Amino acid sequence: MKVILLKDVPKIGKKGEIKEVSDGYARNYLIPRGLAREYTKGLEKAIEHEKEMERRKKEREKEESERILKELKKRTHVIKAKAGEAGKIFGAVTAATLAEEISKLTGLSLDKKWFKLDKPIKEIGKYSVEVILPGGVRDTIEIRVEREE
Repeated sequence: MKVILLKDVPKIGKKGEIKEVSDGYARNYLIPRGLAREYTKGLEKAIEHEKEMERRKKEREKEESERILKELKKRTHVIKAKAGEAGKIFGAVTAATLAEEISKLTGLSLDKKWFKLDKPIKEIGKYSVEVILPGGVRDTIEIRVEREE
């Protein structure tokens, strides 16, 4: 029996593939568990349409990520933090802090998961921070942590 896989199935195939499997395996295992549906031309067209929509969505996501990154790289972002005389920050600048402060400065909606810090920033200074955006877009941006007056 020919089936179209609705989900990835180990040792059978990936989502959207058309596979020939035994009738019993299809009727007793794949179809009842929602892993596959019996092959029809109409279903094949629907799956192809769904794949195309997914591809377009990823393409739009990547374009949006590139636009955000371009906006982020335009300037060095200044983060104000309370610090002692020796330049040690009270607390730390984390990815969440970066996302929040840079969002305020740029007006962009940023997620803390996009900023990759090996460890929180605990001193005044200039830092390069890796930004990993959806769609596989990544680069580094410059931030400067200054003493809050």
